[in-house]
Amino acid sequence: MEKSISHLENELMKIRAGKANPHMLDGIMINYYGVQTPLNQVSNIGTPDPRSLVIQPWDRSIIETIEKAIMQANIGLNPVNNGEVIRINVPPLTEERRKELVKQVKNEGENTKIGIRTARKDANEELKKMKKEGLAEDEEKIAQDEVQKLTDEYTEKIDMILEAKEKDIMTV
Repeated sequence: MEKSISHLENELMKIRAGKANPHMLDGIMINYYGVQTPLNQVSNIGTPDPRSLVIQPWDRSIIETIEKAIMQANIGLNPVNNGEVIRINVPPLTEERRKELVKQVKNEGENTKIGIRTARKDANEELKKMKKEGLAEDEEKIAQDEVQKLTDEYTEKIDMILEAKEKDIMTV
C-alpha cells in the first residue's frame, strides 16, 4: 500500500500544475551514444523562475538530441537551443488543459486505489490460507478488520493527495 502511495506521488510530480518543475521532464529518454538514457542523467535541469526550465547537458554534442526528444515527447513544451543550454518557456495552462490534467490526476488516483484494493485482496487470501493451517476464526476476522482499516486509511490518503494536486492545477 505504501508503494502504491509513493508511485502515485511520483506520477503526480510529472503532471505540471502551471509552474515549471524539473520533474516535468522525468519521463523523457534520449539516445546517448546508442543507449536510451533518462534526460536527468545526462544534464542539469533547473528552474530559474516559475515560468521556465533550463537544461544544461554535460556533453554539448547531445543538445540537438535532447531538443528532439523533448519535441517528440509531445508534452506541450517548445525547447529553444542557444548552443550551450536549452531553455523552455512553460506556457500558462488554459482552462481546458487544466480540466484535462485534473482528469489525468483522477485517473492516476483511481489506478492507485485499485492497487490498494489488490493489496487488501492478497492479504485476505493469505489470512484464509492461514485459517486452513490452523489460525482461529475469530483471529482471522480481527485481522481482516485490520486490513480493512488500513485500506480505508490509505484510500483517504489518496483522496487528500488528489485534492491537493487538483487545487494546485486549478489555481491560476
